[in-house]
Amino acid sequence: TKLLREHGFNGAGAWSDTALLRASPQPVVYTMMWNFMSSYGRKRGGIYQQAGHMGYPQDGIFVFDPEFVAFCDDYAKRLAATKDDPWLLGHFSDNELPFYTKSLDNFLKLAPGDAGRQAVDRWLAERRARLPAESGLTDEMRQDFLGFVAERYLQITTSAIRHYDPNHLCLGPRFDFQALQSPRVFEAAGRHLDVVAVNYHHAWSPDPVRTANWVKWSGKPFLVTEWYAKGMDSGFANTTGAGWVVATQADRGRFYQNFALGLLESGGCVGWHWFKYRDNDPASKTADPSNLDSNKGIVNLRLEPYAPLLSAMHELNRQVYSLTAYFDRPVK
Repeated sequence: TKLLREHGFNGAGAWSDTALLRASPQPVVYTMMWNFMSSYGRKRGGIYQQAGHMGYPQDGIFVFDPEFVAFCDDYAKRLAATKDDPWLLGHFSDNELPFYTKSLDNFLKLAPGDAGRQAVDRWLAERRARLPAESGLTDEMRQDFLGFVAERYLQITTSAIRHYDPNHLCLGPRFDFQALQSPRVFEAAGRHLDVVAVNYHHAWSPDPVRTANWVKWSGKPFLVTEWYAKGMDSGFANTTGAGWVVATQADRGRFYQNFALGLLESGGCVGWHWFKYRDNDPASKTADPSNLDSNKGIVNLRLEPYAPLLSAMHELNRQVYSLTAYFDRPVK
């Protein structure tokens, strides 16, 4: 917490040791990472580890299982323990669920007795009752079904969260990749979330059209919950993960400043979480395939800070509010 505060950071992201952070004499704001869908999947069976997130049969999440609603209510009871903590910002419900463009096609590949397959069959029957008999799947139908899946997931999980903790922000399942291009997903998010969490990879600068669309589609601000660059001067191979590879720690700092300036200029971003605090541990037996050999941290495995990176981060962080005022000034 001392290191974070000294360099202009005021909070911690997902998967942090929140109890240890909270015990600090000078705590930082923290977030809670929950796993509604993946925890239900472990109980149900059928999920498997992928790079950065869990995998589901045919990429069809179990949101239509009748048991999912009761599971979420029971799972959310543990949120009551921190409902009155002023240092808690809010809750992430899952990470990088497969809200894919072809979710409609994927659900149709499920076994006939699966609750997801039965749900998509009913959905299609209702749609096709209003269409010519020979109509096939269209891109519009795919987007509408994706929104249908997102709506059901967000309604169930957010209702459970708010029931047991009405005092903190609902941040959602940390949307990524294809979900970031879906108006229907963000429209559903806007109906249920306070702030929309997005994991934003594979971009040197934020796309102003994309960030403007997120706000327009959802009507809510967004929080960037994963982004990073990896330095080749760290001694790591940097073969895992989604972030950029750059030559030096100073270049990582330049990336941080450039990307953060774009987020501030967007007008819709209310914060960001760099991924992550400490470098990957190649000897870890529990890390998922995206976190094996990469320089993602602001400190190395010995907890030694990357000074050039942190210096650039501090330079930007200490000017966040003046920069926000500058970008928000009226255009004459």
